[in-house]
Amino acid sequence: MAIRIRLDYMLVHRRLTLSELAERVGITIANLSVLKTNKARAIRFSTLDALCRELDCQPGELLERTQDAEKTGTAARARRQRTATR
Repeated sequence: MAIRIRLDYMLVHRRLTLSELAERVGITIANLSVLKTNKARAIRFSTLDALCRELDCQPGELLERTQDAEKTGTAARARRQRTATR
């Protein structure tokens, strides 16, 4: 199981750019990019609240639970780390 952040979908749906959202929320473009590419391991509630406020959405619209960890690269990353330590 994996949790994905559907920021890319929300940006297209709201017709916003990453830089516009970064300015409105007060988060760097680099940090938003980490969220957008689903490379984040955690998100603060305050960040989630700010994103939902600016995107006019509920947290459930922004977060998605997926059945297949391969889609987010989590399983592949874990395999690489295991083989690298052997």
